[in-house]
Amino acid sequence: MNRTLLRAQLLYSEMGSSEKRVADYLLSCPDIRAPLSISELAQRSHSSEATITRFSRRLGFSGYPDLKISLAQEDPRATVSPSIGETDTCYEIFDKVCNDAYLSLERTKKIISEQALSEASEALANAGKIVLIGLGTSASVADDMAGKLLRAGCCATAYSDTHLQAVAVSFVGPGDVVVGISQSGASKDVVEALRSARLNGATTVCITGTEHSPIIRAADIVLLTDTEETRHSALRLSSHIARQMVVDAVCYHVVSRSAALREKYLSENAGELASKRLLD
Repeated sequence: MNRTLLRAQLLYSEMGSSEKRVADYLLSCPDIRAPLSISELAQRSHSSEATITRFSRRLGFSGYPDLKISLAQEDPRATVSPSIGETDTCYEIFDKVCNDAYLSLERTKKIISEQALSEASEALANAGKIVLIGLGTSASVADDMAGKLLRAGCCATAYSDTHLQAVAVSFVGPGDVVVGISQSGASKDVVEALRSARLNGATTVCITGTEHSPIIRAADIVLLTDTEETRHSALRLSSHIARQMVVDAVCYHVVSRSAALREKYLSENAGELASKRLLD
């Protein structure tokens, strides 16, 4: 993994136009980046030496010499482009998917609200009933979250059928929590289910990767993940991983609130599940 250039991708949206030209050049010409002097890089990237120094400092280096050394020490085989080509080997695809997942998680860490995470965890820990809804790839995230919350002693159920989603939210009320998961934030049935749940007095939570989307307007608590997934994803796997990490953090925090619950989660549940395994 080429962490230096991955960091350039991570900070790309914060750069000015001249710094972006430097980043674009380095990302597009990985084989010749290390030998260049600062004046050569300035000429080839259509920028200035001052811009390259500023670019280097943005990435956390004292100047271009340190950046140059870091780039030279990176694995020359590492790929940083998120696009998968027809001639890529399976390992090269694996490398790109890993890099994309790393970027997605780092972007999510930058934009997700610490307060929203805390509020979501608090609401779930004190909920009478928890309904989780999602469609497509989001359905598997909802199922996983329901399983983790169930093991934590919560009354949680996931629904991927749109008709059952509508029925389930019709029975929620104050003290209950409904979690809607949608990367696009525009899945009609999920948004409408959250709206109905809110009208019935339930607390609504959404996990989404799209700002200013309909689902955000239907949620009391918003957990925002990587918003650049649609532009940078290799196989749209990164958004799934980011949502999964948010789910894990919230569920683990629910468990950690109580020492007794934590012990039960780790020991008794493990013992019960052990009986489901075949022994050699």
